[in-house]
Amino acid sequence: MDNSISYGDDYKYIPTTSVGSGVGLEILPDVFCYTIQIVNVCLVGKPGTDDFVLVDAGMPRSADKIIEIVEERFGENKKPRAIILTHGHFDHVGAIKELVEKWNVPVYAHPLELPFLTGAQDYPDPDTSVEGGMVSKMSGMFPVKAIDLGDHVHFLPEDGSVPFMPGFKWFHTPGHSPGHVSLFRKEDGLLIAGDAFVTVKQEYLYKVFTQEQEISGPPRYLTTNWEDAEYSVKLLDSLKPDIAVTGHGLPMRDEILKSNLHLLVSEFKRIAKPSHGKFVDNE
Repeated sequence: MDNSISYGDDYKYIPTTSVGSGVGLEILPDVFCYTIQIVNVCLVGKPGTDDFVLVDAGMPRSADKIIEIVEERFGENKKPRAIILTHGHFDHVGAIKELVEKWNVPVYAHPLELPFLTGAQDYPDPDTSVEGGMVSKMSGMFPVKAIDLGDHVHFLPEDGSVPFMPGFKWFHTPGHSPGHVSLFRKEDGLLIAGDAFVTVKQEYLYKVFTQEQEISGPPRYLTTNWEDAEYSVKLLDSLKPDIAVTGHGLPMRDEILKSNLHLLVSEFKRIAKPSHGKFVDNE
């Protein structure tokens, strides 16, 4: 047990799920996406090799499931070269402590996200008043206290490369969190967007449960800077991705992705930005 790693004191299992929970999709021969309750994790690397990474670390209490899917895809007792975090919200780091303790692998994140990952700073409380549905109202139960990964967490390289992910570049896509990043591989147009935009209306309990596909901005209840969030969507649209794997919802591809992403950019204030909420009203 590594006592240098700890969750915040509000860490707990969150009883939300979707019809997609437990479903894995091979997006490309070297990209596998798996849904844990309401959030996606990605395994990037070819099966049968030791050369792969885990992108994001799922919901609280999901470590056993993540280890299971890693071993199903890569072999018994296999472990990733690293864990790359798009950001540090609870549903993207929910199993990180147990995974780092078991695998003893480095974790990489943007420098602006490190305060939330080293015990220095808590995230703001979720905005339960934000325009949206039942998940927004429930968001007050979501953990926001800083976790502490100690010296296991490292800055992503300044040159934009992603450790152990050849061909990928990371892009700073803030708004949902200060150090949010998205990962892009120009060769085949694959975008791992995190929560910069998602493909399900994350605020609405029915849509989260059914995984009804609909492009949306970042989940509203935890997004603290809407001007940055709009900038980030424009940046990702400019990359012209062919496939997008988002933190929540089903992957989008080809013309459906392009047309929806263009729509989100052109009508960001209508589609994504709430008309009211504490983070909106403060801008």
